[in-house]
Amino acid sequence: MRAHISWILLAAPFLVHAAEPLKLQRTPLPNPPWPAGDERGMANQIGAATWNRCAWHLTLPGVQAYELSQIRSNTMPLSPFAGPYVVKPKATAGIPLTAHAFNSETINEGAEHGQQGTQFDALGHFAAFRQPWDGKPPFPAEQAVYYGGFTQQEVKPTAESPLLRLGMDKVPPIVTSAVLLDAKALVGKGQPMKAGETVTAKHIEEMLKAQGLAFRGILPGDVVYIHTGWGEHWRDPDTEKVYYAKAPGLAYDAARYLADKRIVAIGLDAPFVDAVPEGFLQGKGAPAEGTPPALPFAVHHHMLTQAGVHHVENAKLDEMARDRVWLSCTMILPLRERGAAGSAIRPIAIGAATQAVKR
Repeated sequence: MRAHISWILLAAPFLVHAAEPLKLQRTPLPNPPWPAGDERGMANQIGAATWNRCAWHLTLPGVQAYELSQIRSNTMPLSPFAGPYVVKPKATAGIPLTAHAFNSETINEGAEHGQQGTQFDALGHFAAFRQPWDGKPPFPAEQAVYYGGFTQQEVKPTAESPLLRLGMDKVPPIVTSAVLLDAKALVGKGQPMKAGETVTAKHIEEMLKAQGLAFRGILPGDVVYIHTGWGEHWRDPDTEKVYYAKAPGLAYDAARYLADKRIVAIGLDAPFVDAVPEGFLQGKGAPAEGTPPALPFAVHHHMLTQAGVHHVENAKLDEMARDRVWLSCTMILPLRERGAAGSAIRPIAIGAATQAVKR
């Protein structure tokens, strides 16, 4: 018994240095409910407390910066819900009677650049109906209800209107602590998770324990990244057309669990955040097990329309998982495009590998 206690005392410094000091972990953050008319959701928690948690990770020995975005190109995997993505370089041009030359690019109509590659969903990206649509035209858009109870008239009054509320221009700079959970290791047992497979609330608690994070847990204001291994199917050029055809994702109970933890954003190395089984997108299969009726994208529904939690899709998490960087400072800066429902992003995480923080 004495030897066991000695081992625990010896290991204690390792655990202390693996996470932020308790003073930083327990610094109060703003609490919901948010003021009437709120358009930020859980991002209301971003501020001095999350910045200080973030800054602590920058001081660790062996700290590194990790790119969490895939490189964008015309041949990358493309969303089946958008048109072709074609960025066309323009010829080098000049201005008469000046010593200037300049370069630029154009993008094709229908490309939906904010929903391609590593991207970020605004809260206005999704809405909900009180009753399922029966599929008969016309689509009853005027009955849609958004996060905070905003109506379609308040958010997008006409087909041509940008989002008047809940758009990308309402998202603050997200600078906070991040937790990386390795579902490839736990759920996939070292292999990429399969299409349609889900990360459940139980899995999250098991990953926290396995990664030595059970005491810290998930704090209000955190960003949570989940490494499923599906990012290994990202190919450029996308000759196999596998990446966007199906994918693993978050279970509905996990979405509710994380929302209750008051996270600011959830990010996966997969295209949908929701799990997409084989054949589901083609209308030849059912949604993931545990999905509520009439909510095939239940994670989008709960996170965006109910809880006010933003999404990061197509994150690149393999290098952080390889180095066991379970905790980090993450910075996510979406483009401030007025009324946009999504944005291309270049998120980063700055943290130290697990072995580097042991002292």
